[in-house]
Amino acid sequence: MKKDLQNRVAIVTGAGGGLGRAHALMLAGHGARVVVNDRAAAAAEAVTAEIVASGGQAIAAPASVTDTAEVAAMVDDVTAAWGGIDILINNAGILRDKSFAKMDIDDFRLVVDVHLMGAAICSKAVWDQMRARRFGRIVMTTSSSGLYGNFGQANYGAAKMALVGLMQTLALEGERHNIRVNCLAPTAATAMTDGVLAPEALARLAPEAVSPGLLALVGDTAPTRAILCAGAGHFASAHVTLTDGLFVGRGEDAAARVVSEWDRITDRRGEVVPAYGFTQAERELANAGFTAPTMAVQR
Repeated sequence: MKKDLQNRVAIVTGAGGGLGRAHALMLAGHGARVVVNDRAAAAAEAVTAEIVASGGQAIAAPASVTDTAEVAAMVDDVTAAWGGIDILINNAGILRDKSFAKMDIDDFRLVVDVHLMGAAICSKAVWDQMRARRFGRIVMTTSSSGLYGNFGQANYGAAKMALVGLMQTLALEGERHNIRVNCLAPTAATAMTDGVLAPEALARLAPEAVSPGLLALVGDTAPTRAILCAGAGHFASAHVTLTDGLFVGRGEDAAARVVSEWDRITDRRGEVVPAYGFTQAERELANAGFTAPTMAVQR
């Protein structure tokens, strides 16, 4: 196998099993030195042993992604051992599925904490060194449940869509430092999907069928701000778009016009993928007859 990631150092969170394990094995197979993170030390050590036994390099790093101190210590230890972190795969996650009517708000908060805050904590821990070294690849794990919704997953869907927003902004802020940030939306048979899909469907959704998509997101020629959907060996991209819209003004009939012109406002012909968030405001002002300079600010 071509060693596309030779000498790159990659942290994979939640890598003690399922998708994280598949990600770790795939990255190691392409030459990366892999940090196998998991809350369960035994699981992290078992995957580390698999990688080493196959001729790769890996270290186990038991830590909770929601514990800022533990994550900082993990990053410090890896940096001391291997010189720095090039790749971060934010994979760790949990499920607490129930309809919103029956969901405890503590379970809502817990899922958001692990998925969103865990990814933010880990990304923040490596961000400064990636900027200083002028290289970084970060992958957020989003989901079709966040992109499009799924019954019984209000907490999970909210967290997963929030990760898209985090990705969009970090990609813009990291661009001039050669930090590329993307999302992976997997469909895979793991402990998190057990009982959700039929056994014959799960058999086709091995985690190993998702992980090849990572190579495109973390290599030297990786895109940035991409959302890659992957499952059963099939790959597609998702996009957050903006329609051409319609200017209705601010008159007394504005509200009624929004209602009556709904089909034109939501017509997807000519829709675009905005380059940054202020694209919306720029277009709105332009349609109102005000020409403003670009609002894209580089800090």
